Amino acid sequence: MYTCEFRPGQTIFAQGDPGDRIYLIAEGTVTISLRDPAGRTGVRAILGPTDIFGELAVFDPAPRACTATALTEVRALWLDRATLRASMARDPALAEQLLRALTRRVRAAERQLVELVSSDVNARVARQLLALGRRFGTREGGALRVAHELSQDELAQLVGADRVSVNKALGSFTTRGWISLRGKTVVIINPDALARRAGDVGGADGTRYALPHDDRLGA
Repeated sequence: MYTCEFRPGQTIFAQGDPGDRIYLIAEGTVTISLRDPAGRTGVRAILGPTDIFGELAVFDPAPRACTATALTEVRALWLDRATLRASMARDPALAEQLLRALTRRVRAAERQLVELVSSDVNARVARQLLALGRRFGTREGGALRVAHELSQDELAQLVGADRVSVNKALGSFTTRGWISLRGKTVVIINPDALARRAGDVGGADGTRYALPHDDRLGA
């Protein structure tokens, strides 16, 4: 695999570009965004270390369906389509791993659609904060610090709502003592309350929302 680096805000590939590489994030975070027919662009996912993106290029030679942008300093590994397909032919397990990654991406997209039509804005904001916490959070005493580096507009796009509504939800959560805001950092103080507001009350046995024990959550 080959190494590449990107600066914050740098486009890794754009929607409509030829798809000829697959990427694996070694360090940093990347946003995945889509441009609709009206020309509006919205962030649909945020990816971090160990995440794969651009994998559709391996199976479909069509132009890129989304735009990938470095949110922070990013170091990634990449392979071109021809090399990867040759590797897959030698190692069927590699092909299976890529198909699993594609399946997870499709399921995540389906889940976003369901949430968009079945949940109110506050529930979606709560659910997104918890998801960011699981993936990118670090412990800070008894709380969880999430330095997401997203602008207010980008966070709203990720939630699937307008900026004003998302800011109202964040303000409500802050007033209730569930979170605190520090610029582009959210400190989750009461994840159980957020989970209840999100409609995610834990396991089938009613157990409380639990955070992983690792210092780097989701790593």
